[in-house]
Formats: sequence, C-alpha cells, structure tokens
Amino acid sequence: MFAPQLIQGRWLAVEDLETLQRLMAEHPHWSRRRLSIVLCEALNWRTANGQLKDMSARLLLNKLAQRGFIELPPRQSVGGRQLLRALSEPELFTLSAGAGELIEGPLRALQPLGVIPVQPRTAQANAFVGHLAQHHYLGYGGAAGQNLRYLIRDCRGRDLACLLFGAAAWKVRARDAFIGWSAKQRQERLSLIVNNSRFLILPHVRVPHLASHILGTILRRLSLDWQRKYALAPCLAETFVERDRFTGVCYRAANWRAVGQTCGRSRGDRDHTLQVPLKDIYLYALCQDFKERLCG
Repeated sequence: MFAPQLIQGRWLAVEDLETLQRLMAEHPHWSRRRLSIVLCEALNWRTANGQLKDMSARLLLNKLAQRGFIELPPRQSVGGRQLLRALSEPELFTLSAGAGELIEGPLRALQPLGVIPVQPRTAQANAFVGHLAQHHYLGYGGAAGQNLRYLIRDCRGRDLACLLFGAAAWKVRARDAFIGWSAKQRQERLSLIVNNSRFLILPHVRVPHLASHILGTILRRLSLDWQRKYALAPCLAETFVERDRFTGVCYRAANWRAVGQTCGRSRGDRDHTLQVPLKDIYLYALCQDFKERLCG
C-alpha cells in the first residue's frame, strides 16, 4: 500500500502515483526517458527557469521501482544518455590530456588561471570526466539534475583541477540546525543551496595554496553562473569532507565554515542499517543575508 511520501525532494501523493501507473499502462512501449519527460509535464515538475526536471524524475522512477510500487520498462539499447567517450574510451582521454608532467612551484607562476565552465559534448567535458574517473576516489557517475562543472587550467593551458557543483543534500541535521529553517522552509528553498560534490587537484600538480585559491576564485562567480544557467541565484554552498581521508584545510583557508559532521548514513539508508564514512560539513555564504533568504 502506497502512502504519500517525499521522494527525490518531491512530495508524491497517491494521485501522482496513480497518474504514473496509468501512463505506464496506456503506453507500455515508452522508454524510461520519455516516461520521465511526460511525468514531469503531468506533474508540472520544472526548474525555476521552466525546464523539465526529467533527470530528477528518472531517479524518482528508479526509487519507486526499487520499493516495488512500479515495474519499469526494460532499458533500451539505443537512444537515451550515451556513455561519455572519456569513460568508454579512456585511451582517447590519455592522448588528449597529455602525459601528466609534474607541475610545481609558486602559485604566481601559474597565473592567471583559466576557469572553463564545461559544456556537454566538448573536449573539455571529456577531459573533466576522464580526470575524475581516473583520479578522484569517488570517480564520476554523471551529474543528474542542475549542475555546474568547472575545469581549471594554468596560464600555459595545462589542466590543474576539476570542480562539480550540484543539488544540495535533502536533509542534513547540522546544516539545517545552523540555518534554523523549518521542514517546510527546507522543502521550498532547498534549491537555494548548491553542493560541491567533487573537487580534484590533479595528482601531478603540487602547488602550495592552489586549492584554496581555486575555491575562492570559483565562489566569486558561482552564484552568477548558476543564475545565468538556471534563472536562480543560490545563497549558500555546502560540501562534505570525508574526515578519514582529508583534513579540509583548503576549505577552511577559503573561509568555509565547519558546522558539524554527518551521522554516518547514506541517503538510501531507509532502514538505518547502512554505515558510511563520517564527513565534516562545511558551508560558505554566497550572500550576507542567506539566512533571511532561506528562512524568511
């Protein structure tokens, strides 16, 4: 028996599930992608600038299927999102990215840094995904929903770092206590927070103070870049630093504020039995009145 609940940041009513089940019964040959698009249209599920949130809808469909409320059509062998070439053909990435020559010395020798907002299906996108896939401990599983990707290069055009910003975590006890908002306010205004889910300095780059300098450079433009893309200006950035791996010194040096730590459970831990590494929670205010915007 389905009970109304929050899934993928959206309150799903019984009537919404019935709408989905009816669509699937009437169109059994639809692909998962088409189903997610039509579902967004039926529920008017859109971003602030009117774009359909079909990637979020696809994640919602997967969760409903995992919980036994629907049975998804089989994945189609053609169409839909294609695997990026940087993952499926790593030798192409290796050739395009160079041999990874050691980059060291003072920060001023690399400046001015180039900040490249990564666009889909470009050489920069292949390099970005390839770097994370090869060198980040979490890899790169794609970026569903709203996101910004940055590739950082030095004055000679050499790749130095990658950063990924996306949707905020749905519920974080220490963050929510620091903000002081209610559950209703969080549901309505969570889109005003962005999450720095990946930050990678390439392993052959050994330049003191580079990481905090990059963070400062990106944070000065992040809100405007996000607003240009999604017609919504975020007011707070968050990130989670796995404390057994990293100290978070670059975030503190860039004036991020540590507000607590996670509880050691993942977002998919419905039964409170799955233990994951503890992470320190850092926040950065993108505007002075962020609490008023989030709670007002």
